[in-house]
Amino acid sequence: MTATALLEARGVRKRFGAVEALRGASFSVDAGEVVALMGDNGAGKSTLVKTICGVHAPDEGEILFRGRSIVRLTPSQIHGLGIETVYQDLALAPDLDTAANLFLGRELLARGLLGRLGVLAKRRMAGRTREVLAELKVNIKDPTAPVATLSGGQQQSVAVARAVTWADQLVLMDEPTAALGVPQTRAVLDLIRQVRDSGRGVVLISHSLPDVMAVSDRIEVLRLGRRVARLVTRDTNEQQVVAAMTGAFTNEDAA
Repeated sequence: MTATALLEARGVRKRFGAVEALRGASFSVDAGEVVALMGDNGAGKSTLVKTICGVHAPDEGEILFRGRSIVRLTPSQIHGLGIETVYQDLALAPDLDTAANLFLGRELLARGLLGRLGVLAKRRMAGRTREVLAELKVNIKDPTAPVATLSGGQQQSVAVARAVTWADQLVLMDEPTAALGVPQTRAVLDLIRQVRDSGRGVVLISHSLPDVMAVSDRIEVLRLGRRVARLVTRDTNEQQVVAAMTGAFTNEDAA
């Protein structure tokens, strides 16, 4: 890690009524790095990510982007910093095509009077979509087809491509390979590597230990709302990660 991380959470606490989802959670990611957040259900992984991207406001703690606090920013303002999230439910519009999903909420308008009347520049959006898919090596034969007609892996790829298109700094991914077959999982993991190799940071939430070991640079383990271990992937093994998740192992660097 560098002296100033791309993004860092320090001592984040978040309570929902009587449930304390985050109990002083900390975590960091650098540019050009894939950091996996792991932990059992209820460990606080998704809550931490939603706190980072502005969906939830932390009750206590700091969230720093390039050394500056972002805890008071709205999700729209956080998007403006170049941070995007791929949620587990993908948040795609199933009846719209790939281009419409890629530009959802950021639609391009036609030039001149037609644009002032609200007419969309569909041809420009379709052209840019084809460029993005080609750059990311995403194989979708008919990008004009409704997203609902695509395979699960292709839909995941569309969600990742949308995030990558607008995130020039950091991409947060919540279970991006859940329920995918082997070929589709391999394609999504390849996309994650491409994002990292472009110099952007990646935060990966996953229950799949093989996926995490294959693509991550570091693993940060949460348990009961707190970080209990920080592991360099190349220097650890699956047994050590499982031990951290179950409470049988912690390390001094986790505080």
